[in-house]
Amino acid sequence: MSNVRGNDTLAKVVALCKRRGFVFQSSEIYDGINGFWDYGPYGVTLRRSVEQLWWKHMVEDRDNVVGLDSTIICNPRVWKASGHLDQFSDLMTDCLDCRRRFRVDQMEDPGTCPECGSKQMTEPREFNLMMKTFVGPVFDEEHAAYLRAETCQPIFVDFDQVRIASRQKLPFGIAQTGKAFRNEINPRFFTFRSREFVQMEMEFFCRADEAMAWYDYWKAERWSFYRDLLRFPEETLKIHEHEKLAHYAQAALDIEYAFPFGWGEIEGIHHRGTWDMGRHGEFSGRDLSYFDQEHNERFLPTVVETSCGLDRICLALLCRGYREDMAATQKEGRDEDVRVLLSLPPLVSPVQVAVLPLVKKLGETAAGLFRDLRRRWRTEYDEGGSIGKRYRRQDEIGTPFCVTVDYESLEDRAVTVRHRDSMTQDRVGMDALVGYLAERLV
Repeated sequence: MSNVRGNDTLAKVVALCKRRGFVFQSSEIYDGINGFWDYGPYGVTLRRSVEQLWWKHMVEDRDNVVGLDSTIICNPRVWKASGHLDQFSDLMTDCLDCRRRFRVDQMEDPGTCPECGSKQMTEPREFNLMMKTFVGPVFDEEHAAYLRAETCQPIFVDFDQVRIASRQKLPFGIAQTGKAFRNEINPRFFTFRSREFVQMEMEFFCRADEAMAWYDYWKAERWSFYRDLLRFPEETLKIHEHEKLAHYAQAALDIEYAFPFGWGEIEGIHHRGTWDMGRHGEFSGRDLSYFDQEHNERFLPTVVETSCGLDRICLALLCRGYREDMAATQKEGRDEDVRVLLSLPPLVSPVQVAVLPLVKKLGETAAGLFRDLRRRWRTEYDEGGSIGKRYRRQDEIGTPFCVTVDYESLEDRAVTVRHRDSMTQDRVGMDALVGYLAERLV
């Protein structure tokens, strides 16, 4: 089996996503809107599966992390305190000839247009990335508000209430998943850089003298999530340690994935110090310090953050999973044809098991089996078209196992289980099928 490589991989993934209802451009019948994407039936299931896996790994399996679901619009002073209104910007320059706009930090030569080669470039200017809106009936600055640029700031703002309600003592974390918005000047690489996206973040509050130990702990935990749960080979991942740190950071690193267009960040881990808690305490006038009874002292909690992009993780899974090989075909004049498949981890595959009656006459037996399996796994029933075409469709949406009911099933009470990646087939008794699949859907 050969994996697809080269610059056309992303284009093939984009085409497959549209054809099979994973991801497509928002408002497409109106020519779309750049940087916004809709997730179709299989895409939303993939995304929710990854999100649920993250939530279980980060919250449900731990005693020292709790959850939060905050609003998308906060009091504007939240973003003043965080520095977003003053510092959250990109340095941009315009080409006076082709009228294209570019981020200066992404240009090899800021004095030369990378599109047309012109030297007629404007002086670099800062563009704020916050998305502005208005709350109430009057559209003036007094009623201005902002869509959140990241999900972490409400965690800092709600720290005290969450701590008291959950009866947590330091060290502990608060996790949140949800939409964030950034007015990207140049959205690109499909869903990698979008204007609306889902973040999955956890802020871990601890003592300053313990922060670096927790930083190393979460670095190992998050690496394990990608390697062991999402099954990314280690050669497709790397850690990029930051040499130049943000003004609030004590240490920072990115976990990067080898996308078809190059290495790209899928998660950041940051030692944020006490900067966030200090700023929100200062701007709100509230005391956000923590009293440690064991040490009989009061202090501002230090924060270690893990922050990943759900859309980027899903894109990495799609790019990693996309494969082409040659398989037998019934097309006229051909013995083999290209088979497209998505080799997704069974835990997050949109459909984990497909039940396929060989012919419609076997539908009653197959439907009963389907109803039983769907109580345990994400299961799809399909009886339309030839069995070969149905196999190909399930390959393209990433279904790891197809269960085929044939005429022999009526006699031996067994079914044929086909494996997506190897196309090998096993004959399994119906009574043993649940156990058989349970061993492999992990």
